[in-house]
Amino acid sequence: MVILTLNCGSSSAKYQVYDWDNKEVLANGVVERIGIDGSCITHKAKGNKTEKESPCPTHKEAIELILSMITDKEVGVIDNLDAIGAVGHRVLHGGEKFTKSVLVTPEVLEGFKEVIDLGPLHMPANIMGIEAAQKVMPNVPHAAIMDTAWHQTMPEETFMYAIPREWYTKYSARRYGFHGTSFLYTAKRAAVLLGKKPEETNVIICHIGNGSSMCAVKNGKCYDTTMGITPLEGLVMGTRSGDLDPALPFYIMRKTGMSADEMDTALNKKSGCLGITTKYSDRRDIEVDAAKGDELCQLSIEMEALRIKKYIGAFMAELGHVDAIVWTAGVGERGPITRMKACSGLEEYGIKIDAQKNEWSFTGNAETCISADDSKTKIFVIPTDEELVMTEDAYALMKGTYDVHTNFTYSFQDPAYVNKAREEGLKADLVKRPNLAKVLARPNN
Repeated sequence: MVILTLNCGSSSAKYQVYDWDNKEVLANGVVERIGIDGSCITHKAKGNKTEKESPCPTHKEAIELILSMITDKEVGVIDNLDAIGAVGHRVLHGGEKFTKSVLVTPEVLEGFKEVIDLGPLHMPANIMGIEAAQKVMPNVPHAAIMDTAWHQTMPEETFMYAIPREWYTKYSARRYGFHGTSFLYTAKRAAVLLGKKPEETNVIICHIGNGSSMCAVKNGKCYDTTMGITPLEGLVMGTRSGDLDPALPFYIMRKTGMSADEMDTALNKKSGCLGITTKYSDRRDIEVDAAKGDELCQLSIEMEALRIKKYIGAFMAELGHVDAIVWTAGVGERGPITRMKACSGLEEYGIKIDAQKNEWSFTGNAETCISADDSKTKIFVIPTDEELVMTEDAYALMKGTYDVHTNFTYSFQDPAYVNKAREEGLKADLVKRPNLAKVLARPNN
């Protein structure tokens, strides 16, 4: 049986096809420029990449394109759609209505529509993707994998804002947190590497990518996180501002006449690293120009790393004892400069990064340990696997065995677990970077 996972953005749809019986990824890819001229799909399967342009005015056509590609006689991976047993959809926001993954029903879809205001940039696309997939595959169970579910264990003192009470009671204004599937995966894997049960571990996870957030995990559960009612709060990100004085937007709006929608766009799409450098949101571009002496790019690197360091300190104070710092996502997995700057100077607090190990760790295909041998707190780099969490949740919902993560055991919690999809990539990485073998992490590392 095959599980299909879909992650629909405003103009894109990512997908993965997973063979449940053999526990391996058959294909993955993305449709880009949905609703825009030049729509195209990039499909990866059997070690090959296929690219094809095809008009996709809506998500319905995009999903039809995905299904035609995965059943194609030449590059496809299944004979027909009957092989698909369930579809898992990533959903950004459940408000307080949906606190865990759930099978999609008409009532659930209506519930998602009621909380669109909590995630106006993402929720419409998530909903369109579900509706489009249901039209194409009406007889298959569809599961909504909630990005906010992991954070439901936060206590009131961490998820509440110091605002008029009725803003919470009437409008559900509170901190929700995001990147939940990533935090779930990396927290469980960190416990494996530490040789402990999840409920025995305290870790700080840094999910650093275009969108970035951090999570304080106390006794295996989310205790605090950096993002808030939306993904705008917290760290300096690719195009998002992160934390700032709440009065600043009003000041600029009065000075410029900007509307609320224009300010929302500016803070979400024109700020962060892009706002600082005036030209780049991709950290690779920033690092190249910083090395050439570009002062704004150098400033961007320093500001992003300092914000991460501030939250590491804050979360250490909240947790007391910290077993490990975990880095994940694009920059977290392949950004030694950011990791080094954020961890440097924390030696007196028991966090000691090894500069050489940090440089050697540059891969999305393996778990590594980059802390010094005498570091009290381990520092791990753990490539995330949100799609696997989505797949396992969708399968469990279909079978009626799903439960919240504290009562549920995932396959990747097994110390013997191996990510088959990354084995070939790791072999290639080891050829290019043989020293990577010296930092590979194992259980009880």
